[in-house]
Amino acid sequence: MRKHFLRCLLKLASSRVGQRSSIQSLMMNRLSPGLFLDAVNSYQRTAAIKAAIELDLFTAIGQGRETSQELALSCGASERGMRILSDYLVVMGFLRKKRGRYGLTVDSAMLLDRRSPGYLADAIEFFLSPMVTDGFRDVTAVVRKGGTLLPEAGTTMPDHHVWVKFARAMAPMTAVPAKKMARLVDKRPEQKLKVLDVAASHGMYGIEIARRNKRAEVIAIDWECVLAVAKENALKAGIDNRYSTIPGSAFEVDYGRGYDLILLTNFLHHFDMTTCERLLEKVHAALAPRGRAVTVDFVPDAGRVSPPGPAAFCMTMLGTTPNGDAYTYDEFKRMLSNAGFVRSELRPLVSNFQQMIISYK
Repeated sequence: MRKHFLRCLLKLASSRVGQRSSIQSLMMNRLSPGLFLDAVNSYQRTAAIKAAIELDLFTAIGQGRETSQELALSCGASERGMRILSDYLVVMGFLRKKRGRYGLTVDSAMLLDRRSPGYLADAIEFFLSPMVTDGFRDVTAVVRKGGTLLPEAGTTMPDHHVWVKFARAMAPMTAVPAKKMARLVDKRPEQKLKVLDVAASHGMYGIEIARRNKRAEVIAIDWECVLAVAKENALKAGIDNRYSTIPGSAFEVDYGRGYDLILLTNFLHHFDMTTCERLLEKVHAALAPRGRAVTVDFVPDAGRVSPPGPAAFCMTMLGTTPNGDAYTYDEFKRMLSNAGFVRSELRPLVSNFQQMIISYK
C-alpha cells in the first residue's frame, strides 16, 4: 500500500513537471523580444531621421532623385550610406521603395520636403536640443528624484532661449489646430473681441482668431525674445496693427481687465496643480463678466495610459520640469473650479492628440 501510494505521488509530480515544461515551452514560442529591441534601439531611429533632415534627403526625393546613386550625388554622401539610410527610412515608414527607387509617403511629402508649405522638419532644433535631451540622460535618477535634473528649473527657467527655437519650429505644426480652435471659440466673428494670449510662443492661436475676426484685438504675453517671433508671424498674417505684446512672466505681469477670451495653449502642463490654480485665478480675474478661458493641452484619460500621445507626454514633463504633468480632464476641471470658473467643456482639437477645454466665468 505504501509503495503504491509513493508511486502515485511520483507519477503526479512527474505529470505536473511535464505540464509546467509544456506551458513554458508554449510561452517561449509565443513570446517575442521585438518590443524590447525596438525600445533599446530607438536611439537609431532618432539619429536616422535627424541625418535624413540634415542631408535634405526628403527634398531631394521630392525633386525626382529616386535612386541611392542619385541621392548620394545630390546630398553629398556615399552611395552605400545613402542606400542603407534610405532603406532604414522605408522600414520606419518615412519612405516607399519600388524596383530600387525611393518615393515620399503622403506625410513625408507634406512635412519633410523643404518646399512644402507644411514643412516642419526644423522642429528637431527644439526637440533634439540639449536642453530637452539632456533631461533624459539619467532617467533612473530623474525617477528617484521625481523631477528634472536639468539646471535651475529646467525648461521652465525664466527667459530661456530654448523657447525661441520652439516658437520658430512649431508654428507650421500649429496652423491646423489654431484654425480649428478659432472656429470653435469665435462663432460670431463679426463681434468685437478682446483676446489675451498667455505664454503665446509663436502666437498662432491668437493670430488665427484675429485673421478670422477683423474686429479682434490680441495681446500676447511671453518672454521678450519669444514675442519677437510672434510679432513676425503677426506681420506675415497681416494683423500686426491689432496685435500687441506684454513682455515678462505670465505669473508676474499685469494682465489688465475685460478680456472676452484668454488663451492658455500648452502652458499649464509645465507646473504643479497648486501653481496652475494660482495662474487660473489671475486669468479668471482678468476676464469680462461673460468671458471664457480656452486651454489647449495634452489630456490623458483617467487611467493615464491612453491615448498614447497625451499619456506619454507625462514622461516629457518628468524629464524636463520640476513638477509638470499631463493632467486628466477631471484634474483640469478641479483646478478651474477652484479658480472660480462655473463650468468647463472638453472638445477634441486635432484627432485625440490634444484637447481643448472651454471654461466660463
